[in-house]
Amino acid sequence: MSLESVKAFFAEHAPDIAIIELETSTATVAEAAAAHQVEPAQIAKTLSLKLGDAVILLVARGDARLDNRKYKDQFQNKPRMLDFDSVLEATGHPVGGVCPFGVADHLKIYCDVSLKAFEEVLPAAGAVNSAVRINPLRLAELTNAVWVDVCQ
Repeated sequence: MSLESVKAFFAEHAPDIAIIELETSTATVAEAAAAHQVEPAQIAKTLSLKLGDAVILLVARGDARLDNRKYKDQFQNKPRMLDFDSVLEATGHPVGGVCPFGVADHLKIYCDVSLKAFEEVLPAAGAVNSAVRINPLRLAELTNAVWVDVCQ
């Protein structure tokens, strides 16, 4: 999967969106913000979380933190991040390149309302040096994401 699955996803669903591949790492919010010359909040980070026996992806603004109470109210569970080694297996993307595009159909995707503060966000695109520029509403539409309010 990873970058190739993201390229295939956009070729099929949104050929107007270009994947940006850089020479430098954009694996962290700080690296991505510096490389794309935006504030860290505008980076759309994708968290891989365990929800019961399932894995979900939660996309939030780069400076957002999970709010345990809101998360528990929404999902009736405490937030549990996947461990480093499980991320690639569960998502098909490496840590630092995890995104909601080109993933297995069984993964439920959620977008935190924190993303709506921006006209354009930059989520990763399946590799530690790739991203896309996209409107958060379109991101949610393309990935069939459900909007939630689970961040501070």
